[in-house]
Amino acid sequence: MQQVDKTWWCVAALSGALMVMLGAYAAHGLAARASAAMVDIVETGVRYQAWHTLAMLSVLAWRSRSPLPGQHIVLMLWVLGIMAFSGSLYLMALAGLNLGMVTPVGGLLLMTGWLALAITALKA
Repeated sequence: MQQVDKTWWCVAALSGALMVMLGAYAAHGLAARASAAMVDIVETGVRYQAWHTLAMLSVLAWRSRSPLPGQHIVLMLWVLGIMAFSGSLYLMALAGLNLGMVTPVGGLLLMTGWLALAITALKA
């Protein structure tokens, strides 16, 4: 396995671990001290992070069989999208920060990653 792929696998694994930790905290710790709306916000971030972490693992599995140049762009867009979308929701709910337009920019990055995946698949 190439070093760059090891790095991507570690990023996906850390994203999965963070997702489980934040989901558990939202269900148990946060629910006792925050409003239901704040718990819902964290759960939305966790849900989007979960789906995109699974998608990253799928692309990595594909990449191990058939590496294509566009696959790393897909992974990067999803990582940045998770950080912006889910990260902004976590900061909003857990730290009371209002990051304004960061959440929709994160959503746009996630969508762009899916479109990049379609283009990469068509070129394969």
